Amino acid sequence: MTLRHTTRAATIAGLLLAVAPVPTAHADNVRLNNSVVTNVSTIQQEAGCTTRVHVNPQLRLAAQWHAADVLTNHALDGNIGSDGSSPQSRASAAGFAGAVTETVAITPSLAINNVDVLNQWYYDPVAHGIMADCDNSQIGVWSENSWDRSVVVAVYGRLYGRLVAN
Repeated sequence: MTLRHTTRAATIAGLLLAVAPVPTAHADNVRLNNSVVTNVSTIQQEAGCTTRVHVNPQLRLAAQWHAADVLTNHALDGNIGSDGSSPQSRASAAGFAGAVTETVAITPSLAINNVDVLNQWYYDPVAHGIMADCDNSQIGVWSENSWDRSVVVAVYGRLYGRLVAN
């Protein structure tokens, strides 16, 4: 192949790359969500809990619904959804049969990490109390990101008839 053919091939390849669609990034927050579960488990152990918290898919679904709602509705900054739903009503709609509580972390940025989440929850007496409650044996965590906002929702559950003692 001559220099002329090599240059032409490089030019064509460059043009093809210039007009090719650029794939959009999709954040995979599995590691963040799992680290939040691990941190809650650690806080429960520090509180003297003798059992481990278990990830519950129904609570994770309720957390996913609320995280998506809070991400797209900037007026939301807590537990009540844009449709007036509560943590309990979302968990019940997801099929969870038990009492729930919830913590929500929001940052005005593209990314959030477990340190950001813990800084919002650990030093808040209400949120810390929820995390440290040994009766909250079930958990579902979900996080969502946009260019201007990141949200993490954790839904904590107590199974009816199965309360865990300290």
